[in-house]
Amino acid sequence: CLVVYPWTRRYFGGFGNLYNAEAIMANPNVAAHGVVVLQGLEKALKNMDDIKNTYASLSELHSLKLQVDPVNFQLLGDCLTVVIATRLRTEFTPYIQAAWQKFLSVVV
Repeated sequence: CLVVYPWTRRYFGGFGNLYNAEAIMANPNVAAHGVVVLQGLEKALKNMDDIKNTYASLSELHSLKLQVDPVNFQLLGDCLTVVIATRLRTEFTPYIQAAWQKFLSVVV
């Protein structure tokens, strides 16, 4: 998302060089944050019956402290969908896409 939506870089000022796609792709801070994001999604999968409470502190951090515009999370979901579809190719069936989109609509 930092490449496709460059204005989102403002939230990652402490990550170092984010000036172009190559720098972003090679940035260890970006990679580490990607792992954190995926771990957060895994946490949601494991707590589907209580996502609101599961994400309460994370939601507070992003909304109150970091003041991230909620639209950016939808953009992240779109980026993740493209990456997953590209990786899974024909295995990313309409059924799987529908389930993925439904999941994202709850957690993002």
